[in-house]
Amino acid sequence: MKDEELKKEAEAKETGQEEVMAENGQTACDGTEDACQQEEGTPEEASGDTEEAASAKEEKKSFFKKKKDPRDEKIEELTDRVKRQMAEFENFRKRSEKEKSTMYEMGARDIIERMLPVIDNFERGLATVPEDEKGSPIAEGMEKIYKQFQKTLEEAGVKAIEAVGQEFDPNFHNAVMHVDDDSLGENIVAEELQKGYMYRESVVRHSMVKVAN
Repeated sequence: MKDEELKKEAEAKETGQEEVMAENGQTACDGTEDACQQEEGTPEEASGDTEEAASAKEEKKSFFKKKKDPRDEKIEELTDRVKRQMAEFENFRKRSEKEKSTMYEMGARDIIERMLPVIDNFERGLATVPEDEKGSPIAEGMEKIYKQFQKTLEEAGVKAIEAVGQEFDPNFHNAVMHVDDDSLGENIVAEELQKGYMYRESVVRHSMVKVAN
């Protein structure tokens, strides 16, 4: 009887130890300490398995990223080509407009320069008409043609440069003579020997002037 009671007490102690270990999160091992380590596995082995799994996952992800539909690549290539061609065409259009404008300006200036001597001769002819003949049909006809000529040039953007009474400006005037005149200030244009003209904002011909003081 005593042997049976001792056996029951031993079994009760073992059961109590297992319950305590279970509460502490420990696992009971039937064998030695080595057996327990084999069952649980070392932390280094568990970490290695995790790194290998993460590496495999990254390789798989990179593989799917690199793989691209050839149709999408072709669409991107064609889109880029169209954008480049549109940019080149826009540059060509702007360059052509600039060249066209420059050629037009050069052609207009050339024609104006050739017409200026005709205006000069009209003015000289009108200046030589005697006072008693200024009302004659010939003189009036010349005056009307001269005014029409001037109006046509003004509509085309040509205008005469103001000179007499203005301060001498080398950008618009060409001084060929000098005169002392107390009635005029220093560097004032006293007389205009030949009219100067501008086409839009550029000088076609400088005014030939006489400068006082």
